[in-house]
Amino acid sequence: MATTTAALARHYSRFQVSDRVLLTGHSHQAWPDVAFSAQKQAWLDAAEFVDDKWGRAFEVADEVRAGFRRLLEDPDGHIALGQNTHELVIRFLSALPLRERPRLVTTDGEFHTIRRQLDRLEADGIEIVRVPTGADDTANGRGVVAERLVDAVDDRTAAVLVSSVLFRDARIVEGLDEVAAACACVGAELLVDAYHSLNAVPFSVVEMGLEGAFVVGGGYKYCQLGEGNCFLRFPRDCGLRPVLTGWFAEFGTLSEGPGADGSAADGGVAYGEGHLRFAGSTYDPVSHYRAAAVFAFFREQGLNVERLREISLSQIRRLAAGVDALDLDPGVLYRDRAARLSRRGGFLTVETPRAGEICCKLRGLGVYADFRGRVLRMGPAPYVTGEQLDRAVAALGEVVVGLESTQTVQA
Repeated sequence: MATTTAALARHYSRFQVSDRVLLTGHSHQAWPDVAFSAQKQAWLDAAEFVDDKWGRAFEVADEVRAGFRRLLEDPDGHIALGQNTHELVIRFLSALPLRERPRLVTTDGEFHTIRRQLDRLEADGIEIVRVPTGADDTANGRGVVAERLVDAVDDRTAAVLVSSVLFRDARIVEGLDEVAAACACVGAELLVDAYHSLNAVPFSVVEMGLEGAFVVGGGYKYCQLGEGNCFLRFPRDCGLRPVLTGWFAEFGTLSEGPGADGSAADGGVAYGEGHLRFAGSTYDPVSHYRAAAVFAFFREQGLNVERLREISLSQIRRLAAGVDALDLDPGVLYRDRAARLSRRGGFLTVETPRAGEICCKLRGLGVYADFRGRVLRMGPAPYVTGEQLDRAVAALGEVVVGLESTQTVQA
């Protein structure tokens, strides 16, 4: 039987999850105590084996790849690891034929990793098409965002870059299979940012028709793996040649000496097998020790994606009901009650012109949330109890009423 939320909290003692209400689960979840032990083990292995530690480090990296593969339900794609998603995204972008196909299609709702990099490419002449995410999820049962992406793809398009869950309001982007099909028709690539899906919303490469797609994500948020644990999933038959390529991409041939480095006959640079095609260079393996331990912990606790989604939806619905019961002035704090929470990811959003101020005052009451512009985001996690959620809602009401009273006095 799966561990209950209340019982789970004891495994996070170093993050003090019982002493404060951590509603930043969509950004940075607490790490279970096993992660601390794993970090110490990484240090001990380095001390014992010195440079020979890399054999063990590569074994741990394979465990991390296996963990991400399970979350993606991906039977045969390759998993390249990276310290952050940006280094993986720019390797992907560097492999695209942008001279022949100088057009990239994306949305206006992408996280800054993609948004900023595409802004910079646009400044250097690459055509960037940003379809609006808008307010509506679906039209005639189809994903509106996906439909707009499909319409924007043409034979000049090198790639489409889109999130599976939007980071501002947690909306699930429906119809990615249609986007994949449209890309395949014109020979464009598809990159899906699945960061807000992993361990929060079931994500299956096969069921979603994404066998030919690239998928990027990481463990900093819902996976509880902390920093330094990101991945790029790419198709098994991928032949792209990233321009930004690390020396690990030719690992296995270096010991053969000059002239045996796998260089192509045409004087080009050859790439290693499997995940090495998008490999980087020397990295800090401590993060992988932590990740492997946390993946094992989740399995021991019965915390598979389906169970985590069940917990998350229950928590978000409890938060939503609590916010609605506050009956606050919608001009001060508004929640879209028409939005179906089952079509949202792992956090609840409310709109308020004073999101930053409210967030700061909540912190003073021991409730941790965050905001993006006018959007206050509250993301629970499996170790947050129902009583803590109720306490957070009460604190929110107290803060908003206090701000209204202050505004009235000043007026």
